[in-house]
Amino acid sequence: MLKKNKNIKVVELGNKSFIDALLIQENYFNKIIETKRSNRNSENKISTQNFMLWVEHKPVITIGKSGKGKNLLLNKNELVEKEIDYYQTNRGGDITFHGPGQIVGYPILDLDNFFTDIHKYLRFLEELVILTLKEYNLNCQRSQGETGVWLDVGTPFARKICAMGVKASRWVTMHGFALNVNTDLSYFDYIIPCGIKGKGVTSMENELGKTIPFNEVKEKLTKHFEYLFEANFSR
Repeated sequence: MLKKNKNIKVVELGNKSFIDALLIQENYFNKIIETKRSNRNSENKISTQNFMLWVEHKPVITIGKSGKGKNLLLNKNELVEKEIDYYQTNRGGDITFHGPGQIVGYPILDLDNFFTDIHKYLRFLEELVILTLKEYNLNCQRSQGETGVWLDVGTPFARKICAMGVKASRWVTMHGFALNVNTDLSYFDYIIPCGIKGKGVTSMENELGKTIPFNEVKEKLTKHFEYLFEANFSR
C-alpha cells in the first residue's frame, strides 16, 4: 500500500502578479495529477507531493466560477486607470480583491494523503485562520452558508477578514485563502466582496490599530496548519 506523504514543501513566491502565481500553481497541480495517473498503471507507485505557496499579490480583482459580473463596480477603463488587474478564474466562490498587505496561501495538496472530504478541507482552512487570529485576541467565526472567516457574525457589524475559494480535481487542490493583514481596504469599495451585500471587510491592522509583521502571521498559520492536517512543512 502506498504510504501517505504528509510533508508539505513551502514555496515562497514573494510579491507576484496573480497570473504569474496561477501558472506556478497549475504547474505543481498538474505534476501531482500526472503522478496519480502514472500510479494507476504502474506496479512501482510513488508518493505524491504537497506544496504550500505563500504570495503577496499586486492589486488584482478575481471572480470565481459562480461569480457575477455585476459585483464588479468598475469598468475596464477605471481598472486600467487604477492599475488593478482583473481575471476570471476556475476556483469556487464569487468576487474578491488581492493586493499588498494580504497573505495569500495556495495549498496544492493531494488530499489522498490527508482525507478525501472537500467540506472538511474548507472547514480546516477556516479553522487554521480562526486559531491564528485568536492569538491576536480576535474572536473570529464562520458565517453559516458563507465560506471564509468573519468577525461579529449575526450582527449589523459583521465583516470578513479572510476570503477562501478552492478548486479540486482527483482530490488535488489549488487556489486557497487570502487573509487581510495590513491590506488597504479601500480597494474593496470597487467590488461587492464575495457577492454579499450589506457586510463589510476588515483587516488585522484595522482591528488591532497597528501594522502586523507578515512573517509572524505566516509562522502562526503554518503552526496551526501542521496541527490540523497532521502535516510537516519543509523548505
